[in-house]
Amino acid sequence: MESETENENHIDEFESGFLGDLIRPEDSGYDDARAVWNGMIDKRPDLVARCQDVADVISAVEFARDRDLLVAVRGGGHNAAGLGTCDDGIVIDLSPINWMDVDPDARRVRVGGGATWRDVDHATQAFGLAVPGGVVSHTGVAGLTLGGGYGHLRRQYGLTCDNLVSVDLITADGRYLAASEDEHSDLFWAVRGGGGTFGIVTAFEFEAHPIGIELATVETWHPIEDATAAFEVWRDFVETAPPEVSGEAIIWGIPEDPHFPEEHHDDPVAIITAVYCGDPEEGENRLRPLREFGSPLLDFSGRTRYLDLQQGFDPFFPAGEHRYYQGSIYLDSLDDETITKIVEREPSRPDPRILYYVWNLGGAIADVPEHATAFSGREHPYLLAIDCKWDDPEADEAVLDWARSFQRDMDVHSPGESYRNFPGLGETDDIEPERSPRRDETADRLVELKDRYDPTNVFSRNHGVRPSESARTDGGAGDE
Repeated sequence: MESETENENHIDEFESGFLGDLIRPEDSGYDDARAVWNGMIDKRPDLVARCQDVADVISAVEFARDRDLLVAVRGGGHNAAGLGTCDDGIVIDLSPINWMDVDPDARRVRVGGGATWRDVDHATQAFGLAVPGGVVSHTGVAGLTLGGGYGHLRRQYGLTCDNLVSVDLITADGRYLAASEDEHSDLFWAVRGGGGTFGIVTAFEFEAHPIGIELATVETWHPIEDATAAFEVWRDFVETAPPEVSGEAIIWGIPEDPHFPEEHHDDPVAIITAVYCGDPEEGENRLRPLREFGSPLLDFSGRTRYLDLQQGFDPFFPAGEHRYYQGSIYLDSLDDETITKIVEREPSRPDPRILYYVWNLGGAIADVPEHATAFSGREHPYLLAIDCKWDDPEADEAVLDWARSFQRDMDVHSPGESYRNFPGLGETDDIEPERSPRRDETADRLVELKDRYDPTNVFSRNHGVRPSESARTDGGAGDE
């Protein structure tokens, strides 16, 4: 066993060739460096390697592999399961690698592996462009893209990973590879929805789309007594809507925020939303039937700046201040029985800040053939997402039990799959082909690629694709 002095010597040697910062538990910035978005994640790594460039990432991977350290890779740190940190081991932190390079004529943007969607949106909107991203702007580009990526533009332009053109990636053995349809295409297939388990992506290249600066939106907040009718009206609308329309139907409590009437704080509400990706005037006409439903308590509909739309949820989900849980389950349909079960769950919420919502899918998402990328779930029409927020650690069990039982109860309305980027706390992290036989081909192919690129499972915390037993025994053949 290596002595403490020998370990420090190795760290000192590592640090001498490292451009970024190496942060140890005794350093003053350690608690900030180890923190992630979910305040209930309290991991204590032995070392945080805050990388400044690709050379730093290579050095960190080689150091971790040679020392047989547990590796966590942090991009935006937004993963609710806390995959961007670990106990003991090393966190390879890409957050300083957040550069942007937009080519407005080619409608392409290259993005550093530590960037967030706020960074991307800021850079692309200067030219009236957008890359389909998430719905909270401090979400990391890396995690969202590698897991698929649902956002406000999803039905018109597809998943985030569908707009990926190429990646630069560091493999488990410290090699730098560029992957695209033309080069290392097997790896490029895997990183589009297969998670971050095949290497560390240091740069993404995306196709950007001309959406302009403003979009037409509907966002009406209704009394909970009208929830069933609101969900039915929303369902009927989105089931015949063109691909330009993406929306959500939400159950929530009115936030304790000065933008909302104090007398209604924490009151349960049903919110129906839609975004039209196209000409705002045409969008307002298209979305009018949704806006005309009922007598809403609040109406935030109208033309909305894309940057404001992307940041609208940010104040309610700040980093590190609350405890979070994000679970999900795909739905086969949104018939009346399913809607009733969803709405009837509201009174049992353990905290009024818990929200859950249904996304309409299809459109460009379903236009991509099932096995064209590693993403699974393209054929499903809806996704039920459960976002829990609370503060009291003593409430953990009650909140988690509520969320997990909700998912179990909805299983009869589901193909039994969840969205990779809403993995709970990791309980749905492993690929489960026995629950979804249609996914056997994708699951088997991911394992084959894991065997090739990471046979010793250096990247073990990134969405749980494990190498086969034979690969772990012989170390894998690599990809020369």
